[in-house]
Amino acid sequence: MEKNIEEAVRKWLIKADNNIKAASQLFEVKEIITDAICFHCQQAVEKYMKAYLVSKEIAPDKTHKLEILLTQCMGFEPSFEEIQNVKYLTEYAVELRYPDDFYVPSVEEAREAYEMAEKVKNFVLNLLK
Repeated sequence: MEKNIEEAVRKWLIKADNNIKAASQLFEVKEIITDAICFHCQQAVEKYMKAYLVSKEIAPDKTHKLEILLTQCMGFEPSFEEIQNVKYLTEYAVELRYPDDFYVPSVEEAREAYEMAEKVKNFVLNLLK
């Protein structure tokens, strides 16, 4: 991998890691902010997949739709099929951020989103080794 590609991947991974850290820290507050946790989990997954695409010298689409990113990643690595159930996190990218379709996820739902984000993190990092 070229140096500038490695640097770009590194930056995507830093941003993704920061989203995971933010989600984790939000579980520690007195009143757990589940919508923010779910949002950060979606963002982390999105950025891990974009880091993978950048490692393949693909400029990722400016999209929050994980199904699009997943399809692109599967074009290089069919094993992304193993994490295809991640697509449900897409709804957390925009819908939770505005009161139009008001919804507050449960703590259990937030924990599941966090576990999924960790799974994707480990999956992508293993591929990038």
